[in-house]
Amino acid sequence: MTTQLDALVGLGNPGDRYTQTRHNAGFWFLDEIARQHGETFRFERRLHGDAAEIRLAGRKLRLLKPDTYVNESGRAVQALRSYYKLEPAACLVVYDELDLEPGIVRFKRGGGHGGHNGLRSIIASLGSNGFPRLRIGIGHPGHKSAVTGYVLSRPPATDQGLIDGAIDKASRLLPDYVAGQWDAATKALHTAEGEDRGI
Repeated sequence: MTTQLDALVGLGNPGDRYTQTRHNAGFWFLDEIARQHGETFRFERRLHGDAAEIRLAGRKLRLLKPDTYVNESGRAVQALRSYYKLEPAACLVVYDELDLEPGIVRFKRGGGHGGHNGLRSIIASLGSNGFPRLRIGIGHPGHKSAVTGYVLSRPPATDQGLIDGAIDKASRLLPDYVAGQWDAATKALHTAEGEDRGI
């Protein structure tokens, strides 16, 4: 049986200093979802972050942007899971992905942390890697020594436009994912990307 989603967690760093940086792509996605539904975020101390609720695909969907900084995201995700009695598989984690180019976005059902410190923290806190992910491509600087400065800097306008387009594509398919239609939605997402590239 395919698990339906109950929560969306976007990864990023709190504060104006980081708002426009690549590491906050997960926040950008949640901000767009909230905007589409006319909702605003409110700080929830018990969840260690800014939270909102929307109705999507006939379900209540909880949105959370941790204020714990990316490297400690697990604390907020565990608090969300514990408070609402959620299974890891019902929480979609949205984050920036170095291994995908800007404009590419992928859903993934589980797996390792791939070097992403936010995922590393979540896996450690939950004791499970069985949560689905939405990977938003930001590109790679070319060498691992440049990664920290890269993810904590603002993308150029061209890349930002591609990332925004990818977020829009994924947001339009989110209702299918929330309803548990993983395979069909993933196929539709890849088809849309192929059409964008003229494939």
